[in-house]
Amino acid sequence: MFYNSRGVASVLGVVIAVVTTLFLSLVKDVSEMALLVVLGISFSCSYILIMFTLEFLVFRELSKMYDMLDNLKSDNLSFFEEQNNTSTNPIKMANRKILDYASEKQKEIENLKRMEIYRREFLADVSHELKTPIFAAQGFVHTLLDGAMEDEVILKRFLKKAAKSLDGLDKMVHNLLSISQLESGDAKLLVEKYDLREQVEDIFDQLDNKAEKRNIDLKFSTSTKDNVFVYADKRRIGHVMTNLVVNAIKYQDNDNGLVEVTLLEEDGKVFVSVADNGFGIPEEDVKRIFERFYRVEKSRAKSKGGNGLGLAIVRHILQAHGTQCHVQTEVGKGSTFSFVLHSKPFKEEELNIEMISA
Repeated sequence: MFYNSRGVASVLGVVIAVVTTLFLSLVKDVSEMALLVVLGISFSCSYILIMFTLEFLVFRELSKMYDMLDNLKSDNLSFFEEQNNTSTNPIKMANRKILDYASEKQKEIENLKRMEIYRREFLADVSHELKTPIFAAQGFVHTLLDGAMEDEVILKRFLKKAAKSLDGLDKMVHNLLSISQLESGDAKLLVEKYDLREQVEDIFDQLDNKAEKRNIDLKFSTSTKDNVFVYADKRRIGHVMTNLVVNAIKYQDNDNGLVEVTLLEEDGKVFVSVADNGFGIPEEDVKRIFERFYRVEKSRAKSKGGNGLGLAIVRHILQAHGTQCHVQTEVGKGSTFSFVLHSKPFKEEELNIEMISA
């Protein structure tokens, strides 16, 4: 009875009515009828006022608080946005504070759950990827130790294969370290002004033999004949460009392909694109190609020597530069990877960078 607004209002109404009537009875010449009327009016007014005050300002809000706690237990935060942010009711304000805190903790818990799933998947992927080159190198070495090293031809061939497996393993470890540093923010960008046109031409020179072996043309075009200066980390952008061009060379349908790098300078920005006429990427794979170890066609990627880390590094480097890589692709016609760089100075605090003189 005393745990709802009516019960509390009844008790307080009786107390107020009795006290009021007792005080009035001290006045001379007040009739009993008048005292009864005052008693009834005092009780009625007190009861109605207290009941509505408690109902709307206290008990209703306490009921909402209990409902909120039940929802929190069941991880249901759908009611969160419905709460009133402007109320001056102290209980409503307390409700809101609890909601804010609960919502923040719920997001932290969900993030921890996602990270745990990601950690398990990542460890499984790393274990699988490391197992292949280690097993291959181990097999070649044990074969030689079992007597094959007596044959110089076999010795040289197996040592080359073991060295190739270990080189791939070393490259994978360095790539993983690079991604880890970029994600944690430990690797600062050393931003300088440099000629992107010259960098692309150098990359073409380095990859020219690889392209010639497959009869693939490397084409370079710009919106100007002058130098194309950008403000970026030269070494890391070079890594991005090399990865994109190498992928464009490797993943072609035939040996008569085309890889074209385009630089377009406009409004203080340089638009960079790397296009090919290869086999393209299926639509269902486009959203996942920047994930670690993800391959569009695992068997084909393995035969090409890929480990699924190149585009993940591209994504992280470009994100560190405040931009992102966009993909336009069509199966059977090729793919275009594009991103934007600054061609004018920008504030250091915009990114996790360290400016150095050109």
